[in-house]
Amino acid sequence: MSDSIPGPTITRAASSVQNPRKLFVNLPVTDLQRSIRFFEALDFSFNPQFTDHTATCMLVGEDAYVMLLTEARFQEFSKRPLGDRSKETSALLAFSVASREEVDRIVAVAVQNGGTIAGDPQDLGFMYNHSFRDPDGHTWEPFWMDPEAVG
Repeated sequence: MSDSIPGPTITRAASSVQNPRKLFVNLPVTDLQRSIRFFEALDFSFNPQFTDHTATCMLVGEDAYVMLLTEARFQEFSKRPLGDRSKETSALLAFSVASREEVDRIVAVAVQNGGTIAGDPQDLGFMYNHSFRDPDGHTWEPFWMDPEAVG
């Protein structure tokens, strides 16, 4: 970050969550079963209570979930047209892992299961990340951050 450009004004600064919320990210997919197989290979689990032929709930964290929705189901929630994920990026989905080695392992497994590399690894010393695109073109970034760097 540049010191010469003033940053935004924050009026509700905090270092911990005062009002915890569950986060649900909704992603359109072209083949729901293929997406389930892909993410199961990356060690993600799914909640069968929120799974049918149009959607599934992928468990990411204690309060973080990704809803994989068929494109038709996704369009029920958003009337705007879907972007071309082979040409456009609308989000980068980052998730933490336990080590640098785990970052590399997940990217390798993603590629072995139909994903593609989205960029070169980045080593910032206190943080290491790499990125891949899932079979539907969504960009995922597994990262490791040194616990000593988080205050």
